[in-house]
Amino acid sequence: MYQNPILYADYSDPDVVRVGEDYYLVASSFTYLPGVPLLHSKDLVHWEIINYCVSSLPFEKYNKPSHGSGTWAPAIRYHDGEFYVFVPLVDEGILVARSANPYGEFELNMICYSKGWIDPCPFWDENGKAYMVFAYARSRCGIKHRLALVEMDPKCSHLIGEPKVIFDGDQIAPTTEGPKMYKYNGWYYILMPSGGVATGWQSALRSRHVEGPYEYKVLMHQGCTDVNGPHQGGWVDTPDGKHWFIHFQDVNELGRITHLQPMCFVNDWPFIGSDLDGDGIGEPVAEWRMPAENQPAYEIAQSDEFSGEKLGLQWQWQANPQEIFYSLKGHGGIHLNCLHNDSRENLLWYAPNVMVQIPQHPALAALTKVRLEGKEKGDMASLGMVGHTYAYLGLKKKEDGQELALYTGTVLNKEFEGEAVETVAASCPYDGETVYLRMELYKEKKYQFSWSADGIRYQLIGDPVPLERATWTGAKLCLWACNRDNAVSEGYGDYEFIYIEDRSHC
Repeated sequence: MYQNPILYADYSDPDVVRVGEDYYLVASSFTYLPGVPLLHSKDLVHWEIINYCVSSLPFEKYNKPSHGSGTWAPAIRYHDGEFYVFVPLVDEGILVARSANPYGEFELNMICYSKGWIDPCPFWDENGKAYMVFAYARSRCGIKHRLALVEMDPKCSHLIGEPKVIFDGDQIAPTTEGPKMYKYNGWYYILMPSGGVATGWQSALRSRHVEGPYEYKVLMHQGCTDVNGPHQGGWVDTPDGKHWFIHFQDVNELGRITHLQPMCFVNDWPFIGSDLDGDGIGEPVAEWRMPAENQPAYEIAQSDEFSGEKLGLQWQWQANPQEIFYSLKGHGGIHLNCLHNDSRENLLWYAPNVMVQIPQHPALAALTKVRLEGKEKGDMASLGMVGHTYAYLGLKKKEDGQELALYTGTVLNKEFEGEAVETVAASCPYDGETVYLRMELYKEKKYQFSWSADGIRYQLIGDPVPLERATWTGAKLCLWACNRDNAVSEGYGDYEFIYIEDRSHC
């Protein structure tokens, strides 16, 4: 048996495809880059990160944090020996990433330039024609309940003709988004969520013709369970002919966690989950029989001693990655450079060089050992958590020595990129060469910092900080080196390791 969620981590808006006996999953990233993580599994339950589909975005805007923009809900398909990943950039258009090798570099092209088109999914029909189904973002174009279909060339280089609205859910399915298109037993199916992320449901369209007309049916809702949403995802089959559906649940502070549901067909309609309350609609299951047995029990990497030649795949940045952000020492450890912000005040929310990781547990402890090679007053190396309420603890250079400083930040205008304000919540002098920084995230959705000179005796600093999500994402663990006075500096933070411990069962 397996238990849901299969991943207690913010792999938002998941889509999945099977190639042979291997499964591949993609998720949205928004401002965090490299973007669109590509995960691999042998059993649909245990996953590993193997790549990113978008190493950086080809727009200057993304050289700085663009909270709420960036890579929205992607779709992945395998066609004629290549992986195609359709990635919506809500302000720019639809980006296509393609590669014959899921572990290799993905080639990028913009199939169209548009504002407010989101959640695209490619579909190749048996007659050789190809299509893209997509939704609209209310925040960009005022529409939130329509799906459109447009023909494209089979190589996904350009669109053909104009989009046609194939579903308008103004009354029966408001906030319809995330469409995924399939063909099975002569029926065209579009699976999509409706009703909103936190309180909506899974529904489907079906038709005998690709352009419709389509019938509508609700497939899965929260019902008598505690799984709110349940929201968008992807349908995949197994080599033995069984059907499964991967989707997310929004748990707010830590984002959108991943569930796996059994799926079957009843009267040529998909049925997802189990009818626990007898209303004829599926509800999410808490546990179910494993899709496959005796497969590799992959895990997502978390802790890091930075001993490889490349940065671990668990890490992203708050903007397009740049070589100036860091350097690996080659024998363990990483240098994060104490950079300034050349466009505005140097707050964590505005910094492109914040190195982030998706928390994999609802409770955890993170520990790092850092030495500050401060060159200018204000140089700082820290450990923290990014969100609309955020905090970071670091070793900071003063004119006459060093101090440990805990900063807290609050983001205003949270629906969009937001403005931030920061204050010093606590500080104390520190004269050691290295320091151990620890952050503990509690189940009560708060986290607190402590420090140690010897790695044995720890001292709390500051009050617990409320955990809060970021813009369209869950809160993220981060390492950040900077100059808090926004001065140009050649200083850096030398991080020896970061160890992350699961505390969710404590």
